[in-house]
Amino acid sequence: MTERAMVDMWFDPTCPWAWITSRWLLEVEKVRPLDVRFNVMSLSVLNEGRDHLSESYRAAMDKAWGPVRVCMAAAEAAGPQVLRDLYTALGTRIHLKKYELGEKLYTEALAEAGLDPALADAATSDAWDDALRASHDAGMKPVGTDVGTPVIHAPGPDGGTVAFFGPVVTPAPKGDAAGRLWDGVLLVAGTPGFFELKRTRDIGPIFE
Repeated sequence: MTERAMVDMWFDPTCPWAWITSRWLLEVEKVRPLDVRFNVMSLSVLNEGRDHLSESYRAAMDKAWGPVRVCMAAAEAAGPQVLRDLYTALGTRIHLKKYELGEKLYTEALAEAGLDPALADAATSDAWDDALRASHDAGMKPVGTDVGTPVIHAPGPDGGTVAFFGPVVTPAPKGDAAGRLWDGVLLVAGTPGFFELKRTRDIGPIFE
């Protein structure tokens, strides 16, 4: 029996591209011998001190502290494994149902994930920021700070870890197509000296 590999993804719940990648990875789980473990990074942390941000994006980053803090509080209270279901509950509401970031979003998502809705109070507290920064740094250190989310760490061909930003894809491939994309991404990301493969995005995120 083939041993299943552990693949880690770092997400910020507010990022639509990370959401689509996460749904793709859940499809890959079905067709390749791997299990996905979800971890938290923060676009708010990533963009701290960046003076070139527009006012609208800066305002979005101020609001984006809420969901990542809730995620960290939930992981501390019930274990990091709860992030899978909590991310699904948050992402479904943020990206599909178009909830505003706020208490209604957090309490509903926490309840759906079987967690204490009172953890929503973490959204306005900095008590979990040290843990958030540590999780963020663990994900971003191998790929650098000129990328965002999604970030993926996967077992490499030599027994080490391959870390990369992306893939940015829409809509999320399903079935065999999801597996083929995984094979290709792992191949190029595992090639020493490979850094970038990119083209201009000419469509927005497609949620299915």
